[in-house]
Amino acid sequence: MSNQVREIVIIDEEKCDGCGVCVPSCAEGAIQIIDGKARLVGENLCDGLGNCLGQCPKDAITIETRPAEDFDEQAVKTHLAGLDAKPAPDAAMSGGCPSGGCPGAMLRDLSSSGPAATTTQADKPEPKPTAVNENPLSCWPIQLTLLPEQGKIWQDADVVLAADCVPFAMTGFGDILAGRTLAIACPKLDDAQSYIAKLARIFAANEIKSITIFRMEVPCCGGLEVIVQKALENAGKDIPVKAIIIGVNGQILGEH
Repeated sequence: MSNQVREIVIIDEEKCDGCGVCVPSCAEGAIQIIDGKARLVGENLCDGLGNCLGQCPKDAITIETRPAEDFDEQAVKTHLAGLDAKPAPDAAMSGGCPSGGCPGAMLRDLSSSGPAATTTQADKPEPKPTAVNENPLSCWPIQLTLLPEQGKIWQDADVVLAADCVPFAMTGFGDILAGRTLAIACPKLDDAQSYIAKLARIFAANEIKSITIFRMEVPCCGGLEVIVQKALENAGKDIPVKAIIIGVNGQILGEH
């Protein structure tokens, strides 16, 4: 691969805190979190346009002009295809589940396990009281990686996409789930590009009524909003989206 003087991303490792917000904003998948820091995984994957610049809360990403490998669109396609095709965890990494699949990941419809609460204010994330011991989940599993891409859980559904930490920080989180499909994900520790690809397929294959994102106030959690935005763009869908910001003290700090 020849080198030319061109604009390319540079990441200041001292400023970078590894929040991962920049990862989903890079459509080419050129930035990944490695050893707790954002890193450019290949010069030929970076187009130098700087879509990631505005996403970094630490101003750790800049554009510099220097000799670098030529941008290679075919290499980008191969790289993204490799990210999408990452294999599921093997038995050693999934609690000893057999190669045929983990029994705990089998889809279970829980929507008939108890009476569904009536939604009185669909546009507000107000708690909907549930009976003691009533399971608020409509299905299992709830981790985005494990959920199927088509089916009853998505059709005409109001989807709640929550960061992993939200249910632990927010008192009464389960009360808002009645009648909604829950998926949880971590925009910092998980593979953002694979989430973009999977959500794009889900959005394209199903008629979803709304998406409500519950994320923590910390900057890295903002990546969840970017993931949804990119997935909607890739799917060519226009679905109403609302983001609810939860403080580390469990309070709702705002929505947009």
